[in-house]
This record gives sequence, structure tokens and C-alpha cells, in this order.
Amino acid sequence: MDEKKQSGSFSFKKELSIETFIFPIVFLFFFGIFVYYMGLANTLNTIMNTAYRLLIDTVLYITAVCVIMGAVSSLFSEFGFVSLANRLLKPLMRPIFKLPGAAALGVVTTFLSDNPAILALTDDHHFRHYFKKFEFPALTNLGTAFGMGLIVCTYMYSLSPKMGTSLGLAVGVGLLGATIGSIVSTRIMLKFTRKFFGESAEEEYTSDAIRSTPKDMRPIRHGGIGSRAISAILDGGHSGVKMGISIIPGVLVICTIVLMLINGPSESGEYTGAAYEGIRLLPVLAEKVDFIIKPLFGFTSPEAIGVPVTALGAAGAALSLTSNLAGHGLIGAGDIAVFTAMCMCWSGYLSTHASMMDSLDCKDLIGKAITSHTIGGLAAGISAHWIYVLLAGQLF
Repeated sequence: MDEKKQSGSFSFKKELSIETFIFPIVFLFFFGIFVYYMGLANTLNTIMNTAYRLLIDTVLYITAVCVIMGAVSSLFSEFGFVSLANRLLKPLMRPIFKLPGAAALGVVTTFLSDNPAILALTDDHHFRHYFKKFEFPALTNLGTAFGMGLIVCTYMYSLSPKMGTSLGLAVGVGLLGATIGSIVSTRIMLKFTRKFFGESAEEEYTSDAIRSTPKDMRPIRHGGIGSRAISAILDGGHSGVKMGISIIPGVLVICTIVLMLINGPSESGEYTGAAYEGIRLLPVLAEKVDFIIKPLFGFTSPEAIGVPVTALGAAGAALSLTSNLAGHGLIGAGDIAVFTAMCMCWSGYLSTHASMMDSLDCKDLIGKAITSHTIGGLAAGISAHWIYVLLAGQLF
């Protein structure tokens, strides 16, 4: 059956299939676990109260960060800092990432915004002509590894007062860990794509479609310096608002579920239907495999496993969960290093990889891209942990 494209890619299935009957059973079983421990009324009240508190306490704060960082990144772009960074990073791309120097622009744009920012570049035929056919799909992995980087780093560092210590070293190590994860992810993906397309196939583009921007030039806004600065700030802030609004579903839905799987009852030991109560399932499961998790990631508490799990679906939700754990004293600076690396590298790739690969006309490689990035995210977290241990002198 032909696929239908409308705000994404859709396919068709029989009106009634086996999943029609299996899904309600799975859903009721999952919901029933919470009802069994918390009671129906308390479960529903906790879901609504937690979602509301996340919206007020977390989403609005993250949105404010997005607006400020959006304005800053727009200023950087308007006055040439992005172009400067692109020039400086170009010599590193081929030996490290096995990609053309132009791919450095993908690193910069996604770091300053979010994963899908790479798609704006891939639409540019002037950008595309630098790549061979097998290199192009790997941009999904490269861009995702740095998606929301500026926001993640800024937000993690902003937790310093709450945690009572400077997190500059931890955030820096996390950024390094994310870079290592991006290298692992991109190189693994290139092995898959080279085998799929062959090394000699050229990327398809038409010369008359190449954008008209002259060589060694960059587009700027009209007007004087002051007018351009104001326009850049407002445009960047507007983009930040869009980004802040776009994370609401991920934070409210995913983070509510994860928090209810992580937290326990109220301080009295009873369920009251208040926000942030839960059945503490994830920490119990994490304790069972602590002998594996502890050496790899060095988490301070079993609850910390919830952050990278949440980052699989939404980086914004993972940030809010980090703040919650920091407020309860359940994480340390070493955890922040690991969180920064994994939140940046994974940054909700399970929810964006499919649509991004589809936009690049590489639907057949979605599974390969997800597999590569899963390994890359794990490499990011493990390397961040051990680098921080060595630099912070915690080895002995």
C-alpha cells in the first residue's frame, strides 16, 4: 500500500488487526500497576497534579532558557560567529568524523537549536553537493548528537546553586562525552551507509537549484547594526518560544510517567494523589542491575537511571527530571557530567530519527540510524563518567 505524506509519513493497515486487541490489554495492565498500589483516585490525581506542576515549574523555565539562548544564537549567526566556528571546525571533520568540512555547519546549527535544524541545511543543494550519497544519511546521527546542546549545557550549569557546587567541570566533561558519542554514532552509521549505497555513488542534486549565495559570503538582515541586532534578538527569541512550546507534550507525558515510575509515596508513607508520587519501580529494577550500571555510569542513586531513559524520548523532559533529582539530593556532579553527555547525544532521538531519516529519503536506514545512535549514547555516558572520575581525582 502506498504511503501518504502529510506532516510526516503515514502508512495504512487493516482497520482491525492483532494490535487492535493487544494494545488495550497492555495499556490496562500498565495503568493497572499504578492503580493496584496507589488506588484509582490517587493515580488520576497524581497524573494531573504532576503534569500541572511540570508545566508551571519546569516547562516555563525551560521555555525562558530557550528564548534567551535562541536570541543569543541568532545574534551569533547574524554577526558571523557561526561562520567563524564553521571555518575553525572544518579541518577537524574529515579525520574525526569521516565527513566533509561542510558538516561542521550541522554541528553548529544543531548545537544552537535542536536535532531537526540539520534538515534546513540538507534542503540546501549547495550544502548537499559536498557529500557523497553514503555520507549524507549520517548527518542525522551527527546533528542529533549535538541537538539542544547549548540549552542542555546551560540548564545543567544553572543547577549549580541548587546542588551547592560549581558544575562547570561536569558540564565541560559532559560536552566532551557527547562529542565522543557523536563520533562513535556517526562512524558506525557510515559503515552501514557505505555498505548500503556503495562508496562511489554521488549525492543527487541539480546545479541550477544551488542557492544563489556568493562564495565566502553570508546572508544578513537589512538595516544598520542596531536594527539587525534587534531583529536577530526578536527572531531568535521567537524560535525559542516555538522550541519551548514544542517540548510541552514530551515533558508532561513522558516525564509524568517516568516520575511516577521513579518516586515513591508521600513522606507519610501514604498515597494522597499529590504531585510527584509514584510506585518506585525503576529504582527497584535499577538496583537489580546496579553491578552493571555503577561501573559504567557511576550513578549516585538508582533514581538517576530515569534521566537517560527519559532522554531517549525527549531531552526537555530529561532536563526537568534532573532538576527534580537535584532538588532531592539524589545526584552529584559526576551524574551531571553523564546526564549532559547522554541528554545531548541522545536528545530524544527515538522521537526524531524516524522523521529525520524520512525527510532525507532514507526510510530503509531508520533501524541502522537508531542502532548506531543507541551505541553512541552509551559511549557518551560511559566516557563522560570515567573522564570526570579522572579529572576530579575520584579514582582513588
